[in-house]
Amino acid sequence: MKCVELNSIGNFDVWETSKLKESRSNDITDNLGQKLLFENDTLRVWEVVLFPGERLPFRKISANYNFTSVTEGLAISRCANGKISLVRISKGDTMSMKHEGHESIYDFENIGENILFLHAMEYKPLVEKIEGLKMESEI
Repeated sequence: MKCVELNSIGNFDVWETSKLKESRSNDITDNLGQKLLFENDTLRVWEVVLFPGERLPFRKISANYNFTSVTEGLAISRCANGKISLVRISKGDTMSMKHEGHESIYDFENIGENILFLHAMEYKPLVEKIEGLKMESEI
């Protein structure tokens, strides 16, 4: 995936009012896709299908994840911190995101002519007990 920054962090001047309000609401899902394909104690695998013009806004608090593209296309990625990127996706591309326990809100929009089809793998934080201490670790 090749990303080109269109708008910098902290600059909301170019944001559409409706998308800015949406990013600040609590109505955003924490699902990385429309369909959960698999889940166990350590991960979730999601299917993402976006037709031209469709969007997927989502919120992540602590999970790390990666996307793998099954098709090629063009998308806009908006982050609640103001950053907007143009994303050119080739078939087989992957992208990983780390969240280190802080909340992140994204809006991923298909602006191309092709259907975007991706798989997302979300890694759940692991909780381990060691000698009475609770310790979180991630894969």
